Amino acid sequence: MEWTETLRSAIDYMEQHICEPITAEEVAAHVYMSPFYLQKGFEIVTGYSISKYLRCRRLYLAALDLVLDRGRVIDIAYRYGFETPESFTKAFVRFHGATPTQIKKDHRKLKPFFPLKIRISVQGGESLEYTVERKESFTVVGFAREFSFDNGYQDIPAFWEKFSQRYLTPLLSGKEPQTPEETAVCTHGIGEFGVCVDEERTPGKFRYLIAGLYQGGPVPEGMELFSFPSMEWAVFPCRGPLPGTLQAINTQVFQEWLPGNTEYRIAMGANIEWYSDGGNTDSDEYRAAIWVPVERL
Repeated sequence: MEWTETLRSAIDYMEQHICEPITAEEVAAHVYMSPFYLQKGFEIVTGYSISKYLRCRRLYLAALDLVLDRGRVIDIAYRYGFETPESFTKAFVRFHGATPTQIKKDHRKLKPFFPLKIRISVQGGESLEYTVERKESFTVVGFAREFSFDNGYQDIPAFWEKFSQRYLTPLLSGKEPQTPEETAVCTHGIGEFGVCVDEERTPGKFRYLIAGLYQGGPVPEGMELFSFPSMEWAVFPCRGPLPGTLQAINTQVFQEWLPGNTEYRIAMGANIEWYSDGGNTDSDEYRAAIWVPVERL
């Protein structure tokens, strides 16, 4: 399914099941896409996470039901998936800036939130540079954490900051590795990759590894391995200060490359950020890249 049509189909499915406790995983299954890529792409293109979009639509429809006298507050709260009238009222006030009772008396306070219409138009600018490369199977090793789709892209930089302060900065400053973790960072070049992996462990979350290429040997406690099969990767290089340049390329992948691409589709729920060894990440000359696993249509 073409990327733009995938987003439209996802929105249609959410609208059809708006009163049901659907999850992003169910939406992704409906459009035959990895939850990781659907949620990541949906937020980049629309500005909303899937959970936030559903919440906003439900709160708008709930307000309409109040205005049209389609039930008591408690009935409407349960209709749109809220566990208690109190949680419904709290969310309702945050969204509309007024209580359910106030909206019922004065519908001018109602905040509209209509179904999104997906229209992607690319004009001007430079074409997105990329190559498609076949890479043989490889394994990465590193520190892994789970992040929610709603907050991951805000929380991951803090994960990197903590890793850098504890390992990269001292070791790059000449400290000799003394612990198994420090030895592994040096041996496997941990910090070369940022690996996002969509695995069915915890609904609404994905794994992220600060990793390096596994060279064999013992894996220290607190680290994990992840293996990729032999496959093709679309490699999108970027040059410039981080994280801005990577974020810009990431946005272009979902707003320009996927909608306009007729040769490839995403092959699995994962992607890799590659960081060049050393160098100043604030420099205009710093090199990095995004790797996306693909297969030919």
